[in-house]
Amino acid sequence: MKILVTGATGTVGREIVKQLAEGGHHVRALSRNPGRARFPEGVEAVAGDLAAPEAFAAAFEGVEALHLINFGGDDYAPLQTGEQIVALARQAGVRRITVLLGGSSTPLDAAVAAGGIGWTFLQPVEFMANHLEWAASIRDEGVVREPFCDRLSAVVHEADIAAVAVAALTQDGHAGKKYTLTGPEVLSVRQKIELLAAAAGREIQLVELTEQQARERWAAAGFSPEAIEFFVEIYGNTPKIGYTVVPTVAQVTGRPARTFAQWAREHAAAFAAQRAA
Repeated sequence: MKILVTGATGTVGREIVKQLAEGGHHVRALSRNPGRARFPEGVEAVAGDLAAPEAFAAAFEGVEALHLINFGGDDYAPLQTGEQIVALARQAGVRRITVLLGGSSTPLDAAVAAGGIGWTFLQPVEFMANHLEWAASIRDEGVVREPFCDRLSAVVHEADIAAVAVAALTQDGHAGKKYTLTGPEVLSVRQKIELLAAAAGREIQLVELTEQQARERWAAAGFSPEAIEFFVEIYGNTPKIGYTVVPTVAQVTGRPARTFAQWAREHAAAFAAQRAA
């Protein structure tokens, strides 16, 4: 089966490409900068920007399944080209589409749902991979600085999100489904720090920021006022879907969802203490 994966260098996209290639599928991986991507052997890398789908129309040739993200560019702006993308997919004879959803509905989601192709929407909660953002401060100082440290999350492993996508792209029975994806447990920031410390074999101090300090840090990092308000809401008042475990990963893939402890062990080197020269 020939499958086109967009967002192929992203956190989830890389995993989808890897798992499809391991399954023996012909993978065509779309990236804005394919020359800088390191895909598995046999993967066909193609250049393209979802904001300008007409420029990579040839990439749809022979494709039977398509994975989409619903945002484009470095600013994560919602894509406005959903109708063009779906039209290209229909013309190519695509039979299955998966869409990795963000925090809210986008024009692309609507275009896919109305496009007449079997679709599956993937709605993950917080990615375990997001915690790599702590790696530098843990390596350098043994410290994590975060607001809302008692917030709860049913964090999900990026490989599990990909595994559900791969099932939906390659198997029947998933069309018309919206899958909420979580890990197998609910954890606070404090509990995640404890698991990372155990995996890295070191002490990690947690410094809780006030909301104002968090706002100032996000602003200094270049986030827009709208993004900062979203962060404050999602972290300070996490919706129930974000901290409610559901069995979707196990039901779709046939095996339990990976734990945060497992993810921490896999990435322990990223959090290890810096050695003196």
